[in-house]
Amino acid sequence: MVKLGAELVERVGFVAAFCTTVAFVPQLVRVLKLRSARDISLGTFLLYSLGVVLWLVYGICLGSKPMIASNVVTLLLSMGILWAKLRYSHSGMKREVEV
Repeated sequence: MVKLGAELVERVGFVAAFCTTVAFVPQLVRVLKLRSARDISLGTFLLYSLGVVLWLVYGICLGSKPMIASNVVTLLLSMGILWAKLRYSHSGMKREVEV
């Protein structure tokens, strides 16, 4: 096991959180720009969003600032993509649920 100081561990957590959170920005921008979320799987994003909520709860229980901050922002981005999916894919969503 590698021993790192608490401050360094928290910095690593913030950098990791930034990278994984910002990764969703291009997807949300693309969906909004194209006004289409047809290629987004509703089931996958719903399950992913549930996972983010659970990570947020876990981070709150641990008092982990990087985990809390990243999961709040990731949840907002994920909810934005879900909102776009529901808004732009009314007829496509019905077919997706039936599959």
